[in-house]
Amino acid sequence: MTHTTPKILISACLLGQPVRYDGRGKPLSHPAIDRWRQEHRLVTICPEMAGGMPVPRPPAEIENGASGFDVLEGRARVLEVTGGDVTAQFIAGAERALAFARANGCTYALLIDGSPSCGSVAIYNGSFSGVKHAGNGVTAALFEKAGIAVFSPADIDRLAALTS
Repeated sequence: MTHTTPKILISACLLGQPVRYDGRGKPLSHPAIDRWRQEHRLVTICPEMAGGMPVPRPPAEIENGASGFDVLEGRARVLEVTGGDVTAQFIAGAERALAFARANGCTYALLIDGSPSCGSVAIYNGSFSGVKHAGNGVTAALFEKAGIAVFSPADIDRLAALTS
């Protein structure tokens, strides 16, 4: 491996770290993750924790069926089920995650789907009813704007093919 081999930023929860809102991890088992670990290509972060959020924390969703792009453009907020506005923490976490990804030479990101931070295919619609819609979270949107290719766990085989 040379120093120019691209690194992959990965959601900390996908490596089993207990950083999710409910204090749990959501480990993703795949041969590519094992290979990337051996190659020292994984860079781990939880954008929500990077934004100063505690574990555990109330569930949060982007309001009114909006997306991470809407949050970044100031057209939507990230709200907790309790009604608390955590938009600033989500934006700060996304910005810190992007700075961390750039500092570590990441050109790809493997982010948990469904999350108001990391979702890249589908996110919850803001009603706290378990309903998802196509869209992305704040961190995924910022990464896409910055040119970092974002993949969900469902796309890991495609990412693995690109990085072999």
